[in-house]
Amino acid sequence: MTGSDDPTRVGVTGTPGTGKSTATDRFRERVDAGEYAGIDSGSVDVVHLNDVVQDAELYDDVDEERDSVVVDLDALAAWVDDHVGATDASVVVLDSHLAHHLALDRVVVLRCHPETLAERLADRGEPDAKAVENAESEALDVVLGESVDAHGTDSVYEIETTDRTPEAVADAIAAVVGGDREPSAGTVDYIEYL
Repeated sequence: MTGSDDPTRVGVTGTPGTGKSTATDRFRERVDAGEYAGIDSGSVDVVHLNDVVQDAELYDDVDEERDSVVVDLDALAAWVDDHVGATDASVVVLDSHLAHHLALDRVVVLRCHPETLAERLADRGEPDAKAVENAESEALDVVLGESVDAHGTDSVYEIETTDRTPEAVADAIAAVVGGDREPSAGTVDYIEYL
């Protein structure tokens, strides 16, 4: 948890391919359009942490096999602390598959059926091995488990995205940000995939 004078930190996390960036982009657009009562555009800051990692070079190494970087979580946490300390927003939404590793007040875990997730990753050109690895991770609740371990069930909000539009997922995120949704963890089960 963060201090009482700090902005509320809401992490939007999940296995790659669950729809985090698309949903947080829609959330930002809808906030800017004034579509959420009680949430005005000046009060919310949405940060895509994967862009920050690349732009600020907050990684230790490049994993050639997985076509990804090995993020320096300490450097990322320091960047987030500096950014949050400098913002005028009352809520900072942090989007990344690693967001749950940071200090947060609320954690939104986006979930997607592993078959759909693998299709999404293949559609965006990810290698087959990476798509399979992420689908299996999703079936095993890896990000959800890490989120609950780090933040407790009272701070975790699980959202099933498989059959929802990005706008519907954005609305669910807005309900978490606005305090209109109860925490939920363990409500989605994909074990049959394995």
